[in-house]
Amino acid sequence: MRKLLGLIALLTLVVSCSDDTINDSDFVAGGTFTNSNIRVVQIDTMNVETYTMKFDSLVTSQATRMLIGKYMDPVFGAVKSASYVELLPNSYSIDSEAEYDSIGFFLKYDTYYYNDTLKSNTIHIKELSELLEPEDGSNFYNTSKVAYSDEDLGSITYTPRPLETDSLFIKLSDTLGLGIFDQLQQKDITNTEEFKDYFHGLTFQPGEDDDGSIVGFDFSTSVMRMYYSIPGAESRTQFTADFTINTASSPIPFFNQMSVVETNEYLTTITDSEVVLNSSDTGNQSFVHSGIGYTTKIELTNLKTLFDIPGQGTLLNAVLKIKPVTGSYSDELALRDNLSVYIVDQNNDLSEQLVGTDNTAIQATLNLDGQEFNDIYYEIPLTTYIEGILTTERDADYAIILLPEDYSSTVDRFVLMGTEGSDQGVKLELTYAIYDEDE
Repeated sequence: MRKLLGLIALLTLVVSCSDDTINDSDFVAGGTFTNSNIRVVQIDTMNVETYTMKFDSLVTSQATRMLIGKYMDPVFGAVKSASYVELLPNSYSIDSEAEYDSIGFFLKYDTYYYNDTLKSNTIHIKELSELLEPEDGSNFYNTSKVAYSDEDLGSITYTPRPLETDSLFIKLSDTLGLGIFDQLQQKDITNTEEFKDYFHGLTFQPGEDDDGSIVGFDFSTSVMRMYYSIPGAESRTQFTADFTINTASSPIPFFNQMSVVETNEYLTTITDSEVVLNSSDTGNQSFVHSGIGYTTKIELTNLKTLFDIPGQGTLLNAVLKIKPVTGSYSDELALRDNLSVYIVDQNNDLSEQLVGTDNTAIQATLNLDGQEFNDIYYEIPLTTYIEGILTTERDADYAIILLPEDYSSTVDRFVLMGTEGSDQGVKLELTYAIYDEDE
């Protein structure tokens, strides 16, 4: 067993632990413990297996933003996101004396973007040719499809400035605007259902040849605006009618459709969620991509060999460290400060988000202390999770996965190291107290 556990360092009982690991309920030293010879050991040779898997689909109708754009990812391929929305007017009444002027769409930046905003993007706005209704009656997914007309209602080529400007304005077809204007003015449309039957909604499609960025827009403040006026004796009075994205219906008739044309030879073999690739078979790498559904799965396979150590013991602290692949990230393809940690069952179905003893979500946090020496890694406090396995409170067939925060509303991606090679990219570090050990 000592060969399996490797070199064990003798430490003092003053051990630095994460907030997740030690509190009054985690470690109670009774009389048996305090009257014993106690030693604390650190173990970093436990077996960790990492894999790449892909969810068949992700719910995106609950996203917090519209995501529009396309770029060429050097690892994943051509990544694309388009938005689909249903709109409703703020009023079904237009004065009989009013005269139509124009119509356009304001897309409000929400500060999120991914990849190179110095390159130009194109947005094509097209009219939906069918109602926005989910096939399962509950949700839209990143893989959902809704038909739309080929002809543009409007388009724009722009250089994104999500942190510097408020919004984009895209002029729309007067044929569309005048048609809606006439329907409302003549009272052919007087309620929501009649409006939805006449005008199903819009889709925002990126340019097919774009290679710039995917940009986030706030769907709660983005609006289609019609301009009209009423002539007076000496001047015209200007009016507007706003058409906002429908967020009142359930399910919300809105979603982001995200896709990738993979160029990565490993990822092309993952055809559904049942295909799981060990990092040893993917160039000692695992992959994460929020919008597309790729995730890194982590299994801890021999934890219960801790019981082979002579004497009684208790786990004080457990931290998993995993490194991003050098060169896989940049200022444009940025690493985020945190990744969320979830639990999946033996069927790779998402079970729950991993939480600590205080019921707050556990996160993989980016440690940049060694950045000067290119030694950066994500660290995950796993004491509570591993205690559950050691005490058989948690099914050993379960595993953890890594996903970006707000994964249904982002296109963040990561390439993580596997366990092979001298520069070990994945390491589980345990601090374990042993007492009542036979001399």
